[in-house]
Amino acid sequence: MTVTPETKKKVVLLREQLQKAGYAYYVLDEPIMEDTVYDKLYRQLQDLEAEYPELVTADSPTQRVGDKPASRFTAVRHNIPLYSLENAFNSAELAKWQTRWQKQIENMPEFNYVCELKIDGSAIALTYEDGILVRGATRGDGVTGEEVTQNIRTIRTIPLKLSLNNPPAKVEVRGEAFLPLDVFAAINQARSKSGEALFANPRNAAAGTLRQLDSKIVAQRKLNFFAYTLHTDGTQQKIDSQWESLEILQQMGFLVNPNRKLCASLAEVEAYFQEWDTGRKNLPYLTDGVVVKVNDYQLQQRLGFTQKFPRWAIALKYPAEESPTVVKDIIVNVGRTGAVTPMAVMQPVQLAGTTVQRATLHNSDRVTELDIRVGDTVIVRKAGEIIPEVVRVLKDLRPDGTVPYQMPTSCPECNSALVRPQDEAVTRCINSSCPAILRGSIIHWASRNALDIRGLGERIAILLIKNSLVHSVADLYTLTVEQIASLERMGTKSAENLIQAIAESKNQDYDRILYGLGIRYVGSVNAKILTENFPTIEELSQASFESIEAVYGIGEEIAQSVFEWVRIADNRTLIKQLQAAGLKFVSSQSTLDSVAQSQQVLAGKTFVITGTLLSLKRSEAQQLIEQAGGKVTGSISKKTDYLLLGEDAGSKLAKAEKLGIPQLNEAQLLELLNN
Repeated sequence: MTVTPETKKKVVLLREQLQKAGYAYYVLDEPIMEDTVYDKLYRQLQDLEAEYPELVTADSPTQRVGDKPASRFTAVRHNIPLYSLENAFNSAELAKWQTRWQKQIENMPEFNYVCELKIDGSAIALTYEDGILVRGATRGDGVTGEEVTQNIRTIRTIPLKLSLNNPPAKVEVRGEAFLPLDVFAAINQARSKSGEALFANPRNAAAGTLRQLDSKIVAQRKLNFFAYTLHTDGTQQKIDSQWESLEILQQMGFLVNPNRKLCASLAEVEAYFQEWDTGRKNLPYLTDGVVVKVNDYQLQQRLGFTQKFPRWAIALKYPAEESPTVVKDIIVNVGRTGAVTPMAVMQPVQLAGTTVQRATLHNSDRVTELDIRVGDTVIVRKAGEIIPEVVRVLKDLRPDGTVPYQMPTSCPECNSALVRPQDEAVTRCINSSCPAILRGSIIHWASRNALDIRGLGERIAILLIKNSLVHSVADLYTLTVEQIASLERMGTKSAENLIQAIAESKNQDYDRILYGLGIRYVGSVNAKILTENFPTIEELSQASFESIEAVYGIGEEIAQSVFEWVRIADNRTLIKQLQAAGLKFVSSQSTLDSVAQSQQVLAGKTFVITGTLLSLKRSEAQQLIEQAGGKVTGSISKKTDYLLLGEDAGSKLAKAEKLGIPQLNEAQLLELLNN
């Protein structure tokens, strides 16, 4: 269908309106458009782009979430290394740093510092070409990171297009991806209800989120971003200072932390540091210190770098927040997988703005290491660790008559014998009928990423088990409206809605069902990988350990867990019951077709591999090629279609160039596979 000038103009206008509204909402926190109006304009743009795919551009608001999960991440080398910062922990160390860098400079010019709050998140590097976002990468080791562009696009405070009329040919922006505290708390609450392990802190959660293969999951977690460094072709000559670069980043459309300050001396730096030692407790995100930078760019260039750090910047860190309290009891919690976690119940204490009464003791090894006892005075820490933990026991304050704590030998929920598998620190209940395991299994089965059964939360799960209505997730599909309505605080309408939601869950995809079964180590992404490679539950049940482990993205630990799980008689019975209830343990035909097609994209092509690959082992690269229908040989000839080129390539490169054989790097190979 021919695209008219009017249609093109309308698409451009819609895009501009949505970009302005998004910037006002997410960056300025000053909405200029009602949500209903935004949604209407968004749907108009979405419909036009669906009708005219040639009008879709990388900077369109509709392109923030990818349609398909990534198969893996590609290693990328940073054009400019992402250096870490030297740390100072008090005023004396800060003064030594200043003395040290001043010794490097003759004819000391006038100088000042820029102070910025150090955000507790995950550093990322963004590349823009002609104003359009083309790449987002994690910090990695500072030299090489992972490309996570598809995930970066989901962060609303990162512009897909710079707000500049004449953008430079290339711009690199550095900053911190982070999770606001309220978002982090909501994520952990959801993970707790579904029986998943909690994130220890927002930093770990942000880093883990950036490495999700499915950008839809990343979008749900609502990462935020503060920009703090700008590198542009020629910019260092045009911009005089760090302070000026922060203002330009704002003009480009980035969110820049407003709590920055220009300081004329170390005394002002220390006053800023002390001010935020108190003020940071009221921030909606975590900060663990202050970054101090020499403001002048020319002075920065004269100072340069050590092997590890820039000489012109330092992180002044706050001490970890700790507090003493008394242990009143030690209990254990049984999770969905049967893991038994010891917890210290303590006299309430204030930490990082919240009241803490319980702290994890992790496992029996940690209990032994601490020698913690009821009645002990302990030091509890939170700092960046959102989940409180006991740091140490003050044994000098131990009262007489205390006894060492012993982990229970039987499950507190079902009284079954607990076991500790060899080479594991975790003690487990292995009774599949344990109420705690069953409760966690039902909550996990009903969770959003699994069967997504609306209305089936922890309260209902407890009632179903307490009234002996459910003994496995299969029993959910035999429930009646009358049975649900008879439960405490449940009426007929609520019961009808829940039964309807359970019935609708029968239509969920096979990968969601597999994830919902709660097989140890199998997350939603791994479940999708497994169902693509074993399109029916019968194929997965009959697969050997070696064939499961050979699937790219499935390691030995996951393969062993899956291999053992499908061979347990009770689990096979559960699958049969679910199949009888109408759940489909088979990939859809469209998925099967796409998998089959993707496996043949290199059919008939011959590859030779040379040099050291950055992120893949040679065996992994060969496996990918062969799975896609290609062939790998050891020597270059006229029949070679491609040379896969790594670093320090040898004579094969010279021969390939002589014969005119096309060369590919890892990123190009993966792009070829994805296409």
